[in-house]
Amino acid sequence: MDSAQRPPLIPMRPMKLPMKVSLVAALALWLVLVALNQPLHTAAAPQGIVSLQLAGTAEQTHAILRSWRDGNLAMARLSLWLDFVFIVVYLAALLQLTRHFTRDRPGIRERMVARWVRALFVIAGISDVAENIVLLNNFNPPSDSLSLTATILALVKFTGLILGMAGLVVIRASRRRPLTHSH
Repeated sequence: MDSAQRPPLIPMRPMKLPMKVSLVAALALWLVLVALNQPLHTAAAPQGIVSLQLAGTAEQTHAILRSWRDGNLAMARLSLWLDFVFIVVYLAALLQLTRHFTRDRPGIRERMVARWVRALFVIAGISDVAENIVLLNNFNPPSDSLSLTATILALVKFTGLILGMAGLVVIRASRRRPLTHSH
């Protein structure tokens, strides 16, 4: 019986320079955003800026913004503006990673999954941009409609990223060749 060897988790081909640069840049920007987020952790915002993203009402948003009044509002705005750059970088990195993972996957199913993965990442990026625009317009005064819109956009973003990552795992876990049954 012929058994197909499982492919490695990461393709054996070396990553190209643009992909390496985008992955390193995404990691660096993520670390900066994490550092900017640290002072934003308060009782009203236990997850910092993520709490603002998920505050579904004007009342919750107002409570979070009040808890940041001691100079941290500027930090929150800076974080949202820097996130625009991060979106471009992480989207480029994820799209390049998807292409890298499908290089040795010639199958139709893998290509179809890769198209869906790329679409999910693009939807997540667009949702993230729209969410940041909504959040920047919801500082003074916060409204229920903008708060709810930001929450929905954040959920679309997180869902797109999680499903896209799951799709990358599926692509890497798929076999290069189907198993053949020999009697």
